[in-house]
Amino acid sequence: MGKTFRPYEPRQVQLLPASPHDWLPEDHLAYFLLDVVEQLDLRPIFAHYDRELRGYPPHHPRMMVALLLYGYCTGVRSSRQIERRTHEDVAFRVLAAGEHPDHSCVSEFRRIHLRQLEALFVQVLRLCQKAGLVKLGHVAVDGTKMKANASKHKAMSYQRMKDEQVRLRQLVRELLEQAEQADQQEDARYGVGKRGDELPEALRRAKSRLERLRKAKAELEAEAARARASGTDNEPDGKSSCAPADRDSPLPSHQVPSCSDGTPAPKAQRNFTDPESRIMKTNDGFVQGYNAQIAVDAEHQVIVAHALTNQPPDPEHFAPMLDRVVRACRQTPQRVSADSGYVSAHNVAVAQQRGVDAYIATGRTKRREPTAAPRGRPSANLTVRQRMARKLASRRGAGVYARRKAIVEPVFGQIKQARGLRSLLLRGIPKARAEWALICIGHNLLKLHTARRAA
Repeated sequence: MGKTFRPYEPRQVQLLPASPHDWLPEDHLAYFLLDVVEQLDLRPIFAHYDRELRGYPPHHPRMMVALLLYGYCTGVRSSRQIERRTHEDVAFRVLAAGEHPDHSCVSEFRRIHLRQLEALFVQVLRLCQKAGLVKLGHVAVDGTKMKANASKHKAMSYQRMKDEQVRLRQLVRELLEQAEQADQQEDARYGVGKRGDELPEALRRAKSRLERLRKAKAELEAEAARARASGTDNEPDGKSSCAPADRDSPLPSHQVPSCSDGTPAPKAQRNFTDPESRIMKTNDGFVQGYNAQIAVDAEHQVIVAHALTNQPPDPEHFAPMLDRVVRACRQTPQRVSADSGYVSAHNVAVAQQRGVDAYIATGRTKRREPTAAPRGRPSANLTVRQRMARKLASRRGAGVYARRKAIVEPVFGQIKQARGLRSLLLRGIPKARAEWALICIGHNLLKLHTARRAA
């Protein structure tokens, strides 16, 4: 007698339990998100439909929010993938309650309510605080470069734009002359008024490229002029000044480097696909992207503040991130740590003004390199950087700063490696900023879900 197998009837009528509540484990993330979405205040989203009474009844906003949040929790962001998952994935089917929203509906819902979805970060953070996951004893700030939805090969410098514009103008003139000669020859052969008036393919492409080039060049010149007028213009090396230390520090924005006459510097670049993104250096080379910032609480690695800019350097993000932590949590953290990319006298002063004990590295140190502990009283003429170096060299300072890496860097690993969210889908700073917020919301929801399961 042969081996006995478990029953297998792939074509039976009922494959799933009769009740959707039996399709997944009770503590599954999908059921958790259904509970969370019920607690969120979605009145700003519902208000949109109160104003728009025309057309076919739309999908329920709570269902759409649950699908998007679950997608960002699991690394599924594409509207087409979400639509497909409502057919093939049990968790998505549970969240959609048997509905199958078209990918265009998912994409349009996200586009219309992007600002409202971004604002859900604070509501989710409040839930984390209520669950005791945020203590604000130690907050670590760090940034990562997120690839934009654009190729770095689609960027062009201002000097190359000028050279290419001259070349394309000459090419268009030559192609027009060739087309005129061809028209005359065809008129002589076929007679005047006969068909043959279509522009040659090469001429159409050259004219299209020339128009795009003119537009990008004009936008680059206008951006340089605005920077010049606002007094925040940069030198041709691309370095920019620090933002003022006030109670509501604005996020930095990369300004087009300009020359003394107000024109863009020859090496100033603009991307044709996503003009607001910038070329940024990473450990793996240069990418076309954005600088994504987070502040992470040490207790459970919950993100307590986020930001995204097109300014590659990190120092100018320290003050805005610190203010965003206070604003989002309604409380000032006791300690804040950051790597050497954030060190400056300005940032140390900002932390002191906010009443925060700062631990900012003053330079890179080799792993396991012994550091001599300071002795005696500090000299009165030490610079801010020297005082910070002395502070970090102390036993207490070294112990506090050593925790920084274990607090914030695993979060980037969980986002980029575990969930595969290494790049952005949406283009332009406002949309990219909102998408980074959704990524951070997904991270916090997973932390909250893990804590609920453990409890």
